[in-house]
Amino acid sequence: MNLPNSLTVTRIFLVPLLVVVLLTKFQGHNILGVPKEIVGALIFGIASLTDWADGYLARRRKQITPFGQVIDPLADKLLTSAALISLVQLDLAQSWMVAVIIGREFAVTTLRSLAYARGVAMPASPLGKIKMVAQVVAILALILAHGQRWPFWVIGQTALWIVVATALWSGADYFRRFSEVLNPRS
Repeated sequence: MNLPNSLTVTRIFLVPLLVVVLLTKFQGHNILGVPKEIVGALIFGIASLTDWADGYLARRRKQITPFGQVIDPLADKLLTSAALISLVQLDLAQSWMVAVIIGREFAVTTLRSLAYARGVAMPASPLGKIKMVAQVVAILALILAHGQRWPFWVIGQTALWIVVATALWSGADYFRRFSEVLNPRS
């Protein structure tokens, strides 16, 4: 297994650890003397960095593999879905917003898979990349907001609204692009 794929697999293994840290009630609200919000933010931050690093290294080293192309988006969805659902459980994110974001992820993944089966690649759109950055900011800020509301809560909520807006916008763009794949203009 090459380094980019190893980073992706590491991200998957960090998901249950993140959920345990976020949702377990630790005595004193600390893990080995460190506030659990800081530990959770570190785990999510490291996992998010592996997302950037695995793609960068795979392209730079020319180590793009079919396994990596399948497992990387799955790892991303597992990480963000687990984090967002945990934030709902902690009353830091509204469930309808998380449902919109996760629903968009599954819809777009399905469309991209169907297009790929037809021999057409549908790469991530610039809107999708903006959504991902806003998502990381929202999740990190909201994790940190659990211990103290201000200013992390405001930053997290603002970023979460940006995520919802870009999720809907980019989702509509994927549907438009997929429609063009199904019905190409002659």
